[in-house]
Amino acid sequence: MADLYSQAARIARFVSNSKEQQVSANSVPSAKSKLGFLADVELFRDLSAKEIEDLERLITISPVKRGKVFYRPEDTGEVLFILESGRVQLYRISPEGKKLVIADLGPGALFGEMPLLGQQLHNTFAEATADCVICSMSRKDLERLFLSRPQVAIRVLDMTGKRLREVESRLQSMAFKSIPARLASVLLLMAEENGSSEVLGLTHQDLAEMVGTYRETATQVLNDLKLQGIIAIGRKRITILAGDRLQAISES
Repeated sequence: MADLYSQAARIARFVSNSKEQQVSANSVPSAKSKLGFLADVELFRDLSAKEIEDLERLITISPVKRGKVFYRPEDTGEVLFILESGRVQLYRISPEGKKLVIADLGPGALFGEMPLLGQQLHNTFAEATADCVICSMSRKDLERLFLSRPQVAIRVLDMTGKRLREVESRLQSMAFKSIPARLASVLLLMAEENGSSEVLGLTHQDLAEMVGTYRETATQVLNDLKLQGIIAIGRKRITILAGDRLQAISES
């Protein structure tokens, strides 16, 4: 009997390890798909196929679980991150412990670049809000790429400038718009990023933090929009049913 239990335990461990290896293998793209992804990233669009192949050797790609914190305020920055899939939030924490979302990043976005551009230290948290696949590149390799291909440095500045403009717009919205208008704006933006009428993977708490309010308030606003037939609510899924009406609310 003891031998049977021992054999069963070995089989269970084998099956478990096989599943973990399969998940890991499925999570990390092949070299071919990695090259395709890098070629499509806005940051590297000025590079030739040969330069992309050379770049592929310098970039590490790895799966990351939801909840992973890449860096915190006052950390030094030695790595540029590029998000292949998943979502990452950049945020700050007030002295009272309230979370303020600065940016919500989707596939193709880069982050961690500010210290590489002279800021020296990070001034936000960066956290995976969904399971992600992340490409990372060291500061030294990035600096060498800047020297050999100045167009890449210009694209980093363009992409960073665009995100800073979006942050400014978000902060203006939080300062001057009502909570329903802020929430409507976020829903429209997230749906546009998804290329559909759906917002996926976000809890009411996530949405509340993105618009600078409490979860209870966000839930009440969402329920009001649902009663008006503007949205439908599921588990981590919001479907926009009347985009024109939601747009009017976002502008009010």
